[in-house]
Amino acid sequence: MTVTALPTTREEDWRYSDAEFLKQADPVVIHNWRTVTVLAGETVREVQNYLPVDHPDGVMERVRVHVGAGGRFESFATLAGNHYGRVEVEVTLEDGAHFEFGGVTLGGGDSVQEFVTRTKHAHPNATSNQVIRAVQWGKSVGNFLGRIEVARDAQKTDAGQNFRAILLEKGATANTKPELEIFADDVLCAHGAAIGQLDEQARYYMAARGIPPHIARKLLIQAFIGDAFAELDDAEQREAMLDHALAALDAGAM
Repeated sequence: MTVTALPTTREEDWRYSDAEFLKQADPVVIHNWRTVTVLAGETVREVQNYLPVDHPDGVMERVRVHVGAGGRFESFATLAGNHYGRVEVEVTLEDGAHFEFGGVTLGGGDSVQEFVTRTKHAHPNATSNQVIRAVQWGKSVGNFLGRIEVARDAQKTDAGQNFRAILLEKGATANTKPELEIFADDVLCAHGAAIGQLDEQARYYMAARGIPPHIARKLLIQAFIGDAFAELDDAEQREAMLDHALAALDAGAM
């Protein structure tokens, strides 16, 4: 693909994207990759809340990360309410490096939000963990495309992906496409996915104890999306992420 060409939904990595957005997008923005280098033994953490008030024209964030031996890169992000939002992270891990990713999509109307990750376990002993949660209503779409590549010499790799979505209304959609490409034989690689509605049994249990339905719903969603930020060990940042997510829900679906 040339720098002037725009991707289309016929391409695998863009299959669930918003076709109309892509037709009108600026090629320079689409093809702009930010680069991050994590030196050996160091830790870099990025925490982002992509909210409509800050990104009225949508979100397009693409970042390439190289993590040195024994280094750690953490990325936590919320995509909420933009007509189209895409956060794409491509990470290459050296010996003993770690990649931690936690993402939440929140959307109503006809919005589309997606996380796309590509994790390259290029050397032995590297680990990665990705937890994505989607809460969709209206006719919105929440997507996760995650690819894990394990090179032939990358023994002792331990990689995992977990995607779950709650659809609050009929018409909302969630899509996931996990991919594992493994050439080493001494590895642990796993992925899981589940798409459904709020736990009605839990709502009934809470209602039976006098908790109003709207409060019960909010508490259940808070616990659900909190999984994505569980590995964020800064309590203040973690609470701020949850507050932003719940505020987006209050403005839309609650």
